[in-house]
Amino acid sequence: MLINSGTSPVKIFKQGNFHTRLSFVIMGSANLFNKQITKGLLFLLSQIIYTVFMLTAGVRWIAGLITLGTKEQGSVYDPEVGFNVTVAGDNSMLFMIYGVMAIIITAVFLIIYYANLKSAYAVQSVVLKGKNPPSFKQDLKSLLDERFHFTMMSVPILGILAFTVLPLIFMILIAFTNYDRAHQPPGNLFDWVGLTNFKAMLWQNDLLAGTFFPVLMWTLFWAVAATVSCYLLGIIVALLINKKGIRFKPMWRTILVLTIAIPQFISLLIMRNMLNQFGPINTLLQNAGIIDEAIPFLTDVNWARATVILVNLWIGIPYTMLMTSGILMNIPQDLYEAARIDGAGPFKVFTKITMPQIWFVTAPFLITQFIGNINNFNIIYLLTGGEPFATDYYVAGKTDLLVTWLYKLTADEKDYNLASTIGILVFIISIVISLLAYRHTASYKKEDQYS
Repeated sequence: MLINSGTSPVKIFKQGNFHTRLSFVIMGSANLFNKQITKGLLFLLSQIIYTVFMLTAGVRWIAGLITLGTKEQGSVYDPEVGFNVTVAGDNSMLFMIYGVMAIIITAVFLIIYYANLKSAYAVQSVVLKGKNPPSFKQDLKSLLDERFHFTMMSVPILGILAFTVLPLIFMILIAFTNYDRAHQPPGNLFDWVGLTNFKAMLWQNDLLAGTFFPVLMWTLFWAVAATVSCYLLGIIVALLINKKGIRFKPMWRTILVLTIAIPQFISLLIMRNMLNQFGPINTLLQNAGIIDEAIPFLTDVNWARATVILVNLWIGIPYTMLMTSGILMNIPQDLYEAARIDGAGPFKVFTKITMPQIWFVTAPFLITQFIGNINNFNIIYLLTGGEPFATDYYVAGKTDLLVTWLYKLTADEKDYNLASTIGILVFIISIVISLLAYRHTASYKKEDQYS
């Protein structure tokens, strides 16, 4: 019985012939025996390269990942020069990076190894049918024809492994170490500590837990307020602009789009200067006699939190407005005419026709915006810098989000283990909220019903 390409290695071994089984030990054996010389040599070469790598460096790298180094940097007396000299030690950070690289290289090799097994049995299947195995030239043609998607995806996947997966795994592993300001390689080694950082962040350390949960609550409140306000006001602006009788609609849309065209950091820094204690807004209000003292837009807790939400409207409303405008332009006018004939008023038309159409399309966008606001680094860091600072927080201010707190722990305090721990917790919170919210939207449940 012939097997398909999705068969497991166990079945391949059981149902394979001698050369197919030999491919488990010597890669490319079946291909070489069946005159697929180039392909067989490539499989064999990959096995040789991987074996040499593991014998010369790979095993040592993986061992270093387990120990994270054992020899600390220090100084010893050198009788030849007559004073102490520095002796280099291990670097825990490099040990971790190299160890992760060895694991990724091993994972890639296992994929090639499995491809070798599938290729071996595919050749066996072709031969049993009385056909000639495809040549290397035919395989290349296949990669440029029916398997072109595989060819095009291979390079991006390698890039993702090198520049995304490797750093991501490295940063995740940091959360399970004591890599902080007291353990800075190469002067000091850091070591594995398991779930210690998570326990400290969530309940064991009063200062860390007393910072994490208030910052988390503010982060979620900010995300909800910023997302809902921009969403609702964006819909209202779109409805006003698209209302019949409104003239110069392209002009109004263009004016609003300008807030997107201007780089966000420029807008935020301008806003920060305008809202400063001695900025133009406070100066104008004081000169006009409206206020006696400067309003603490960025220095008082309540004012600062309200300010960042209001300033976010300037940046967020145009995105919702543009999306909603596109939806409104594509709602069939027959629906509105039928509703009016049936006696439906403007509010009924909006709640039964307009809003369901808008909600169906924009629900995934709303979830994306919510998660984006949880990680909205720019507006908080550039506008308030997390201020006002709190003495009862650990390296955080009253307007800091988890992501800005994470940055401060990394850049200012060098507490990389705590920053990585927060990053993992933010990821877990974001992914849980995203999955739960999306699975309850009409976009997910009734995707095939939208027209």
